[in-house]
Amino acid sequence: MAKKGITDTPRCLAIGSLLAFVCCLFVSASSYAEDGEFLRAGIIGCDTSHVIAFTKAFNADDSQAGVKVVVAYPGGSDDIPSSRDRVGPFTDQLREMGVEIVDSIDSLLERVDVVLLESVDGRKHLAQARLVLEAGKPVFIDKPIAASLSDAIEIFKIAEAYKTPVFSSSALRFWPSLSAVKGDDQIGEVVGCMAFSPCRLEPHHPDLFWYGIHGVEILFTMMGPDCTQVTRTTNSGADLVTGVWADGRIGTFRGIREGKLGYGAVVFGSLSNQFSSGPVGYGPLLTQISQFFKTGKPPVTPEETLAIIAFMEAAEESKRIDGQAVTLESVFTKAKAEIASGQ
Repeated sequence: MAKKGITDTPRCLAIGSLLAFVCCLFVSASSYAEDGEFLRAGIIGCDTSHVIAFTKAFNADDSQAGVKVVVAYPGGSDDIPSSRDRVGPFTDQLREMGVEIVDSIDSLLERVDVVLLESVDGRKHLAQARLVLEAGKPVFIDKPIAASLSDAIEIFKIAEAYKTPVFSSSALRFWPSLSAVKGDDQIGEVVGCMAFSPCRLEPHHPDLFWYGIHGVEILFTMMGPDCTQVTRTTNSGADLVTGVWADGRIGTFRGIREGKLGYGAVVFGSLSNQFSSGPVGYGPLLTQISQFFKTGKPPVTPEETLAIIAFMEAAEESKRIDGQAVTLESVFTKAKAEIASGQ
């Protein structure tokens, strides 16, 4: 069968080569761990509190994850204050925790079996992920997977070319409460969802990529990947992004900048409606990451990850054209053109 283009409709975003890529990644942990006791993990980017939380959890004496953080590369971005001002202190904390600090990604890759790509700057992820994937090291990429849809597509293409497992996700996808709602017979089929989260902005990233992605991840967890078009209303205090799915269902994301901050969703079912809130910490995400490193099976498909990024990029375009509807197909077409032109 001929491979589908990545600019096809959202339902087809990851069929063909990307789905074949996912199916071929059922590899065992023994492929990566040399000592048979744990997988040696390396951290790229020490400018987020995640690196401390993840290392404490994985390296705890009573951890059953089978993953241990052994080395880190600080990285950092001088033009993002929350990166520039935190990379030093977090690097020092990792060093105090017994993690070796190296001065290059190449040096890190020589010492590890798997990688946690934690740089807060999504603009750096394509170049950093390329080195990791070409080295054949399975990698979890913290949100956002990239700062553009074209970069996200390129990451999956590189992963496919080198047959190296990769996935990206917000921790919120794995809330036990969301899983319980989605599988609750008393709710029935999910006919809609209204998700919300804080939505702080960062000038070097499209608006929702920086923090709104958490709530968008909740929305897609409940609704699935087949969103076809997006409209956005925005002001200084909030965003309201409405998506229409291929089967006609409607889902919304509210990004909060003023007022009470929080994370959650109202899930509308065929039988009843339910409110779900959180979060509950990083434990469920870390369980998924460790299982991914051991099996090579991503818990989130490329199709859904790309649909999330396309949704947020379509929201950015809708803002630019005063709230008009933007199709996900159109942003995929634009991303393909950017890749072809080398932009």
